[in-house]
Amino acid sequence: MQSGVLVTPGKPVKLAAHPPEATLGYKDKEGAAAAMGAAGERLAEHATRLAATARQSVLVVLQGMDASGKDGTVKRCIGVLNPMMVRIASFKAPTSQELAHDFLWRITRELPGRGQIGVFNRSQYEDVLVVRVESLVPEKVWRPRYEAINAWERNLAAEGTVIVKMFLHISKEEQAERFRERLSDPRKKWKFSPEDLAKREKWDDYMEAYREMLARTSTKWAPWHVIPGDRKWVRDAVVAEILADTLEGLGLDYPTLAPEIARLSVA
Repeated sequence: MQSGVLVTPGKPVKLAAHPPEATLGYKDKEGAAAAMGAAGERLAEHATRLAATARQSVLVVLQGMDASGKDGTVKRCIGVLNPMMVRIASFKAPTSQELAHDFLWRITRELPGRGQIGVFNRSQYEDVLVVRVESLVPEKVWRPRYEAINAWERNLAAEGTVIVKMFLHISKEEQAERFRERLSDPRKKWKFSPEDLAKREKWDDYMEAYREMLARTSTKWAPWHVIPGDRKWVRDAVVAEILADTLEGLGLDYPTLAPEIARLSVA
């Protein structure tokens, strides 16, 4: 079901080749829900093995335009896991303390420990996306960050962190529909900000920033996946299957007890 979502490292990227409305073989909501349920069971099982062995960690990076579904993805795809096994971080505008350090300092502080699954709801990539489009720093500052991020992620991978990066790709039309839904729903109005509309006016600039980000930072040790996001049921099924496949692919099993412990009995 995941064919076509992986960004091949070293190859040019055309977002037009990743239509946001794609269904990727899922015929309907029912079929996608069944696939997601099965993937959720596998994910929960292998996340438990990850925690039990405590030798590796998994870092899930979620990026996307406003209303692309980052929060919903965390809720529906990560919500099946024991909260004790998960560490979730969200990155907004940096604080004065964070600005006093290099741009990766605040990111590094939120990395998952061994045995954990970390989720970044926005991430280090804000520093080659927002800062670029909004001209927060000069190009001579943000452009070298591609290689800095690649090197940082390569070191994480070498130390045992498996990195799964996902760009939740929605269309401009779908974003407009979700904004209208937010404004009409008392439970969602709080999510809306005038800044969302300001960024929307720069849609093409953001798409170019994402395109270059994908091309420059999809690597063998930390590849990007472009997730079609217009249909939430497709998005959730694809993400769940990618995560389940990733953890299952680690080949982890439960550790065996030391002989002296195995011999113990409970009266």
